[in-house]
Amino acid sequence: MKGLKVAAGLLARLGEAEGRSFAHARYRDSYRGICSLASSISKPIDDDDLQSQVLVEGKAQFRTAILNRPSVLNALNLNMGSRLNNLYTSWEDDPDIGFVAMKGSGRAFCAGGDMVAVYHLLNQGKREACKDFFATLYQFIYLLGTYLKPQVALLNGVTMGGGAGVSIPSTFRLATERTIFATPETLLGFHPDAGASFYLSHLPGHLGEYLALTGETLNGVEMIGCGLATHYTHSTKFRSVEERLGNLITDDPSVIETSLEEYGDLVHPDSTSVIHRIEAVDKCFSHDTVEEIIDALETEASKTNDPWCNSTLRRLNECSPLSLKVSLRSIRDGRLQTLDQCLVREYRMSLQGMAQQDLREGVRARLVDKDLAPKVQWNPPRLGLVTEGMVDQYFSLLDGERDLELPIQQREAFT
Repeated sequence: MKGLKVAAGLLARLGEAEGRSFAHARYRDSYRGICSLASSISKPIDDDDLQSQVLVEGKAQFRTAILNRPSVLNALNLNMGSRLNNLYTSWEDDPDIGFVAMKGSGRAFCAGGDMVAVYHLLNQGKREACKDFFATLYQFIYLLGTYLKPQVALLNGVTMGGGAGVSIPSTFRLATERTIFATPETLLGFHPDAGASFYLSHLPGHLGEYLALTGETLNGVEMIGCGLATHYTHSTKFRSVEERLGNLITDDPSVIETSLEEYGDLVHPDSTSVIHRIEAVDKCFSHDTVEEIIDALETEASKTNDPWCNSTLRRLNECSPLSLKVSLRSIRDGRLQTLDQCLVREYRMSLQGMAQQDLREGVRARLVDKDLAPKVQWNPPRLGLVTEGMVDQYFSLLDGERDLELPIQQREAFT
């Protein structure tokens, strides 16, 4: 089972997806859950609370890690990253465990990294703690991406940012009608990270650029359509799926796949889905620069009066100009890099991002004060003021810092 590849997993079902439908549901409150994230760093946490942030259940040859911070949509923190690393390492080494799974408590799988906590840590001058958080999360994602046993991600709810990062490497990814996927980092003055530059860049056409730049959402059906999910079932059958997996005694991916397919649902098309607009997405988002992408969208909007073009332009106008440019380059670089190379580069970018005004202002505006008005504070405030030198700097290692360390000699990276 060594060397299971995310890229292959993402694309393997595209042929099967032909003829399926892709229901698209605009979720206006996509970020409401993220905006509810509250940091708990101001008070000490005892050992029991630390353990309870990632619960474990399972029997026989099966273990499930349960992300358990439901009040903040299971947002990931340093403790959770460390515990997940330890659990998954021990399960991989245990010959009695055949496969593993991950799910979330409550109405979310995982809304991503706890950026409110990062915001407060940065304001308190605790940069090292932020570095530890990103390094630990990225190292865990590398472990997932090179894992020796089958994995199942049960995505019955919000799956955004780092939540997508810890689920997409799984062998199987089960979505439901409650699943909402997004990488909204450009709206926060950051960049799609946690392996996003790898998996987004391997999506069909230039869909990855569209998702990375706009932060727009996909529902579970659309995730099936583009390969981000491998299976789809209605949430009313979710408990039955879990019971079926819990009764398996196997390490054979084909047995797990057959079990998931027993509960699979046929989904039907929705004409408003972005999946049906792949030609338009490719036409607009294949250009070399963000400015050219915007020009193409404006041209298309004037020709067709398509509401999708106008809504996409409005969304891009909300994002940090610097984030847009570095995110576009990140996806383009990721298309030519292995997972480990993407994670090392994203770590460099995250260190740079922590030093930028845009991250603090974006998190403040959307997640802390929630005034949703960071635009006057973006630095630079317009795309035309973002120089090539600024973008190049974002990809360089900060003075005095070290690159992310990954066990690439011991664990084979995939391409």
